Amino acid sequence: VQLQASGGGLVQAGGSLKLSCARSGRTSSTYGTAWFRQAPGKEREFVAAITWSGGSIRYADSVKGRFTISRDNAKNTVSLQMNSLKPEDTAVYYCAATTDSSSYVYLSALYDYWGQGTQVTVSS
Repeated sequence: VQLQASGGGLVQAGGSLKLSCARSGRTSSTYGTAWFRQAPGKEREFVAAITWSGGSIRYADSVKGRFTISRDNAKNTVSLQMNSLKPEDTAVYYCAATTDSSSYVYLSALYDYWGQGTQVTVSS
């Protein structure tokens, strides 16, 4: 499975960005896809996750109400719509896929495949 993240950039606080994760390869083996982020000097943290069926969606408390994760089965992509961005959202954002159906979707160790990351910078 290969993952390609895109859509990052520079935006002012209060603005919006939409990230996209293009999936290829044996994606039928994956159960869910998630977004994580890592800011300079900080550990990688969970942002949002969605099962490929779309039946289960989870968000980190810090992004609830502002970010929306979705998937497009036909295009084999997972998107992250980010609204009302804050400077503290600045980070490299990674998409990841797992073959595990565990409910612990916020654990990065659960994920088998990772994309290369896309930089999101929110200016104040």
